Amino acid sequence: MHMADALISPAVGGTMWVVSGGLIAYCANKVKKSVRDNLVPMMGILGAFIFASQMINFSIPGTGSSGHLGGGLILTALLGPYAAFLVMASVLTVQAFFFADGGLLALGCNIFNLGFFPAFVAYPLIYRVMVGERRGAPRAWAAAIVAAVAGLQLGALSVVLETRASGISDLPFGTFALLMLPIHLAIGVVEGLATAAVVAFVAKARPEALAAAPGRTGGVSFRPVLVKLAIATLVVGGVASWFASTHPDGLEWAIAKVTGKEEVTSPEAGVHKSLAGIQAKTALLPDYGFKPSEGEATRAEGEAPAAEAWPAVSAGTSVSGVVGGMMTLALACIIGILLRLRPGPRCCGQE
Repeated sequence: MHMADALISPAVGGTMWVVSGGLIAYCANKVKKSVRDNLVPMMGILGAFIFASQMINFSIPGTGSSGHLGGGLILTALLGPYAAFLVMASVLTVQAFFFADGGLLALGCNIFNLGFFPAFVAYPLIYRVMVGERRGAPRAWAAAIVAAVAGLQLGALSVVLETRASGISDLPFGTFALLMLPIHLAIGVVEGLATAAVVAFVAKARPEALAAAPGRTGGVSFRPVLVKLAIATLVVGGVASWFASTHPDGLEWAIAKVTGKEEVTSPEAGVHKSLAGIQAKTALLPDYGFKPSEGEATRAEGEAPAAEAWPAVSAGTSVSGVVGGMMTLALACIIGILLRLRPGPRCCGQE
């Protein structure tokens, strides 16, 4: 559900940058006032884990499409809505600037669509209400599925509305919506199962690490959880990413069904051209692989695209998973550290 700049007008993109920027400032202020013990390392490790997880596209049977975890509900269940939104913004920023995944103009849209709905709608209004204190019960699994589906449905609808409001593509609103919502329903079920599994693991290993746990953890070490999540991040980003589905993701699939192409073309002038140029320079590992040399790029222009191998055993993919995870970890930790250093009241009577 990472939108490309080709779907977004400068007016809509700029507006959503302002909206997401305002939410980031609001969340930063909230986190500054209520920093929990061990929050910073949890933000970093979970950010790296979600980055790696988003590299794994899974096939949706019978559709020719694929999906990947959004991760917003996982982050919110473990970090709380405010820190979760900041971490999701970190993940998407690293993806956009250094891996050319999602457009720079559309970055505000992507942060809002993937971060706002899980953190501020699905989690407080559905997940917390259904789960209560029974985090390991079957109800928790049902709650995770319902909340994840709701969050992704709202995010998918937001993509359609932002595309429609932009008016620069020929995607018809009704047809686009009728394709986007059902395909993200299936993705939401998988997202819910993954969320329930991760939360159940953490609840069993260190229940104090959950977002609903009291702010003061009494010196309890989260190291076992952090180490296991770090190992999972390295395995998922460095190796499991080879086995990602080669089918187009839900957004690409919906666009292809409407237009016959997996992508729409960006305007070749103005803001779109300028931002595309910036992204081409900042993307160190575009599309999660090494940049082709000039000779390879020239040869590829005159050749028909080769069939993608599966599994795609690639050093570039592995490096992307590891480096991207480390970059996200660093950015999320820097944000958390800066917020802890800034003066402000702490929760639970901490000075």
